[in-house]
Amino acid sequence: MNFAAVFHTSKSPYCYPLNEDEMEINLKTGKEVERVWICCGDPYQNGIAGSRERWEGTRLEMTDRKELAYQSWWSAVLRPEYKRLKYYFILEAGGETWYYLESGFLTQRQMEQEGRMLQYFIFPWMNPADVSRTPDWVRETVWYQIFPDRFCNGDRRNDPEDVLAWRNGPVTNEELFGGDLEGIVEKLDYLERLGITGIYLTPIFQAASVHKYDTENYREIDPQFGDKETFQRLVREAHRRGIRIMIDCVFNHCGLSFAPWRDVEKRGPESPYYDWFMINRWPFDPRDYNTRDGKYYSFAFYGQMPKLNTNREEVIRYFGDVCEYWVKEFEVDGLRFDVGNEVSHRFCRALRQRLKALRPDLYLLGEIWHDSGEWLRGDEYDGVMNYPLASGIQDFWVDQSLTARDFQWMIHRSYTMYMRQNSYALFNLLDSHDTDRLMTRNHGNEDAFFQQLAVLFTMPGSPCIFYGTEIGLEGGHDPDCRRCMPWEEIEAGTWKDRMEQVRNLIRLRRENAAFRSMDICFDREKEDSRMVEYTKKAEDGTGIRVFLNSTEGEAGIAPGKLLFSRKYEAGRLLPGGVVIAEENR
Repeated sequence: MNFAAVFHTSKSPYCYPLNEDEMEINLKTGKEVERVWICCGDPYQNGIAGSRERWEGTRLEMTDRKELAYQSWWSAVLRPEYKRLKYYFILEAGGETWYYLESGFLTQRQMEQEGRMLQYFIFPWMNPADVSRTPDWVRETVWYQIFPDRFCNGDRRNDPEDVLAWRNGPVTNEELFGGDLEGIVEKLDYLERLGITGIYLTPIFQAASVHKYDTENYREIDPQFGDKETFQRLVREAHRRGIRIMIDCVFNHCGLSFAPWRDVEKRGPESPYYDWFMINRWPFDPRDYNTRDGKYYSFAFYGQMPKLNTNREEVIRYFGDVCEYWVKEFEVDGLRFDVGNEVSHRFCRALRQRLKALRPDLYLLGEIWHDSGEWLRGDEYDGVMNYPLASGIQDFWVDQSLTARDFQWMIHRSYTMYMRQNSYALFNLLDSHDTDRLMTRNHGNEDAFFQQLAVLFTMPGSPCIFYGTEIGLEGGHDPDCRRCMPWEEIEAGTWKDRMEQVRNLIRLRRENAAFRSMDICFDREKEDSRMVEYTKKAEDGTGIRVFLNSTEGEAGIAPGKLLFSRKYEAGRLLPGGVVIAEENR
């Protein structure tokens, strides 16, 4: 047995409480391991520590096995009667049996050896305050991301002087088109008909740029977007339709017009805000925005976005006040933290404690593009933007050498990184204001476009589409992905067929619990091909089967009742086709 491939620790995501009564236990092993048991029980069932009577746990087989690229992931859910757990594992491989404890691997003889002090795994106590809790409503939500300037111009009275006429096609980050909050209010009925239940707004606070990630005033709506009364009406009208609102918060850095930064430029170390920033050399030329010389830290070397020192108590308190203001006064439902991996953990923990005390079901989302376990321990973010899933999906359609087995490994990796409750709160996406658009990435291939959307809407978490994805809006990387929404074409019915297919996927996601389930099982007979097939089960026993034909030939399939299909003809799934069907019982 490959001992180096075996790993467990009594910490998340390997051991953690799902709720106040249940614990999830996970174990990694090499693929040669054939069977695993967990022996578990209360640490004190035979008396206190030091008792001469040997401790014996209850032996339970772990049958939930997921395959990763190089290892297997075994899972079990337990209900410790007295809220604490002592346990070890028994592993079988190639005719050998090994006992895996916190101190390492033992044979049966060593386990039974008189006088040996066995170091078991221990989870001391399931304290309710330590259970990671995420808002239940998030897993039910289908998000729609809006870049306000390019979505809809509803009030021309707040247009900037240099506003341009609405147009289709490529754009730059220097151009302003007048999209605003009033325009979003006008389109709420459109979003409701599409099936959207959550709107994620990129920054709306006052700032100099079109993208608003260079904040000037954290307590004001940018005048180009409207005013606070309009935003209040947007939230109120959205809530009336069952649509939640999440706003983008840029606390890692600010813009050059942020009053504390202007004071620092003027007064240097004499400014009371000097330590709000990460300044390494004074004086410096405020007109020189190249920060590669280290004079001060900035976001991604953009000197126009000086980095805030989120280690400082006064900075933490200031932004806590900002968050509390928007939550209390405007009743927003979620906060998305831009560059959420660069602010301090202390900052995240303090804000979570303060904001969850104010509103326990507030959704706290971190923008992190990589493994985010350090931020998903239950005391910082509820979820993160699930770019590992997005990149894995993208890679499968880019790299034709990848098989259904590789696809399975990618999916299982994406959902074994974090605690289950955080996996349900992941923000799943295929494109955004920071990436090329899904249709462009697939070179206009509508088959690949809808296959990937089918995956998005059948994965656990909270799916999001970027504005215009419902019509296959095109665009390359930033800034081209931020094109104007082509309302004239939409209203003329140009994209009616695409919109109807996306609307169906959203409806199925909302109505069918199996679409949202964590229970995913792949067809192992097709692992060596690019024909992907997986089954999902809901707690109520209902299930769905998903078929994705990414091969160059037809595939014979026998689905149940069709829920969604493309390029499926009389039992034959054509190349590029997708079927989602009810599982036959």
